[in-house]
Amino acid sequence: MSTRSAAFFDLDKTIIAKSSTLAFSKPFFEGGLLSRRAVLRSAYAQFMFSINGADHDQLEKMRAYLTQMVAGWDVEVVRQSVGETLHSIIDPIVFDEAVELIEMHQAAGRDVVIVSASGTEVVEPIGEMLGVDHVIATTLVVKDGRYTGDVDFYAYGPNKAKAMEQLAAERGYDLTESYAYSDSETDAPMLAAVGHPFAVNPDKTLRRMADENGWPILIFARPVALRRRLGLDTRVGKVAAVAVVAGAVSAITVALVTRRKRLVA
Repeated sequence: MSTRSAAFFDLDKTIIAKSSTLAFSKPFFEGGLLSRRAVLRSAYAQFMFSINGADHDQLEKMRAYLTQMVAGWDVEVVRQSVGETLHSIIDPIVFDEAVELIEMHQAAGRDVVIVSASGTEVVEPIGEMLGVDHVIATTLVVKDGRYTGDVDFYAYGPNKAKAMEQLAAERGYDLTESYAYSDSETDAPMLAAVGHPFAVNPDKTLRRMADENGWPILIFARPVALRRRLGLDTRVGKVAAVAVVAGAVSAITVALVTRRKRLVA
């Protein structure tokens, strides 16, 4: 039997406090992808999502609206907009509690996987910024460098669980020893797929399901500026820290050797 395990995290309202896709409406507007009316509509949707979350019907409407909206968009412009504004937009809305959990699972030797209904062009850079191992996200159909408005894979509901099972088979994860975290009732299949499910900031339906199934409930309430919070805890930061320590040790060693030579002379 496999001894490897993983920790699967939903993104919106689990790792970050807002909708990852709607959060980029301003840079998409500045990049010429969105009209002012679409920005205002996205801002309203973001506000309602932050207050009430979203049930199945609302998410379906949001999906239809977003896929229709992005039809014809240049993929490279989207990636550039996300890359240029990633830290200024996402940094302030990452939950400190989520970062602590990610660090804990990584320290325990588990792979960390983000599982999100948002598009890969948004989720993958966020995953890289957080230093996770894998990303499962929605992929849109692209033709001649532009989105067609069709969905190739929708990482939502039961599809999340299926993708997790496929990744587990590929990577050798034991799902009964794995963890999952989400805020939404639509992610019940994702939570049920692992041996250690947690409801994070759950909506009403998920809270009831958590009570019925004995799933622990976690409340994340501390958004944090990620770069300042992580500091030397990021993978890049750890490398830098090792380099600094190694440099300091080398400097001390050279100083001691030089001093000994002077004493001998």
